[in-house]
Amino acid sequence: MTLFILLYNFAEGTKQSIYMAVAKQFLKSKPLAKVTFELSAEAVNGAKTVALAGDFNGWDPSAQALKKQKDGSYKTTVELAVGAEYQYRYVLDGTTWTNDWAADKYVASGVAGEENSVVVL
Repeated sequence: MTLFILLYNFAEGTKQSIYMAVAKQFLKSKPLAKVTFELSAEAVNGAKTVALAGDFNGWDPSAQALKKQKDGSYKTTVELAVGAEYQYRYVLDGTTWTNDWAADKYVASGVAGEENSVVVL
């Protein structure tokens, strides 16, 4: 799933797209899916590092760094078992935890009224 937000500056005649995306590729040979998480350069709001933390990596913000792409976006792919739901959040610059706008759903995190993003496989 991808969520795009298109911003248009009428005064300057410019447009800018902000997006977060979650793409799922189900493997035929194993009960696994390759899940690609991607954020546009604008979505990270100037962050120098972006990481993926979730229940699949012990919520370790250093376990899964997203790689910066030539266009300034950030992307990573993880293999996850099919038939489960996984909670996750992005960590910007090691301190700011944020949800994925393109998540399949959201659940209460149990921390200060925050929610976690969920990918369903």
